[in-house]
Amino acid sequence: MKTKRIVFTGIGKAELWDYNVPHPKEGEVLVETMYTAVSAGTERANLMRMPNTGAYLVDDSEPVWSGGYSSTGIVKEIGEGVKSVSVGDKVLVIWGPNTGLKVVPEHNVIKIEDRTLDLKHAAFALIASFSAAGVRKTRLEFGESAMVFGIGILGAFAVQICRLAGAFPVIAADLNPERRTLALDLGADYAFNPADDDFVHLVKDVTKGAGVKAIIEVTGQSLALKQALDCIAPMGRISLLGCTRISDTPIDFYRQVHRPGIMIVGAHTHARPKLESYPHYWTERDDCIAILNFMAHGRMDMSKIISEVHYPEEAPEVYQRLAENKDFPVGVLFDWTKINQTKIDNE
Repeated sequence: MKTKRIVFTGIGKAELWDYNVPHPKEGEVLVETMYTAVSAGTERANLMRMPNTGAYLVDDSEPVWSGGYSSTGIVKEIGEGVKSVSVGDKVLVIWGPNTGLKVVPEHNVIKIEDRTLDLKHAAFALIASFSAAGVRKTRLEFGESAMVFGIGILGAFAVQICRLAGAFPVIAADLNPERRTLALDLGADYAFNPADDDFVHLVKDVTKGAGVKAIIEVTGQSLALKQALDCIAPMGRISLLGCTRISDTPIDFYRQVHRPGIMIVGAHTHARPKLESYPHYWTERDDCIAILNFMAHGRMDMSKIISEVHYPEEAPEVYQRLAENKDFPVGVLFDWTKINQTKIDNE
């Protein structure tokens, strides 16, 4: 079967290639893609072949992974032994390729039970599950203060999840005034510019001098971690959700971590239990199901997150913008329905 695939063909360059897809084997599922979500931070890092990415290890002239790992679609064919989904089911695909058709293992598809859930919204569920893990690992408790550093797509979800978890106040930090406004629209109680001279004072002021109990650091910048340590309360917790590519800011670990008893925990999505969830450490699949339920029942606002929807033919221009623009829109999707000529049934 022939389809299309988005491929990173060089530093800052993406192309749409023809791609052949096999029929599913035992335990596999063929999915016709409806929407793929752009995970801007991860995809830009691979697009630019930055350190601490798989693309960094590949010759600059070689094509590499091209994102699209969080997507929605419709099951077109199932291999022998597949039990959890049937042909025609709407599904979330986790860790699938950025293609119009894709064959993935059964455990990489999650049936979307609520058929009225917008597949554009659901396409972000895997990405949102990363934010859920970042919040969980801080062991945030109802009534505690929380802060999110960086309001890209992960930070936008983290703000909402902190609010859902009962944090107060929820504080957002971002250099971009539009993203600070977005954070407030999504439920943050305060949004501050970390470049302001009085940033730490403002954070301490709204926490009554105590500092923040739980911080989710999303930017992956070592300077942001240093600022988070300036804002954290004694014995507070910081989760490192954003992927650090370059560590270029010194930190006084005795004064800022050891002596005040700060817990810093890695929150990469692969640092999860694989089979069974337990407190503060849920499986990726369970978090995805929770996110889908929040979306379906109106507890997670997607209307303010989705900024742009593009056809795959526009991928070269979209990824050129991502390569050049640090303020790339927060929520961007590729719409594959035109290529697949599929009408989505929301009944």
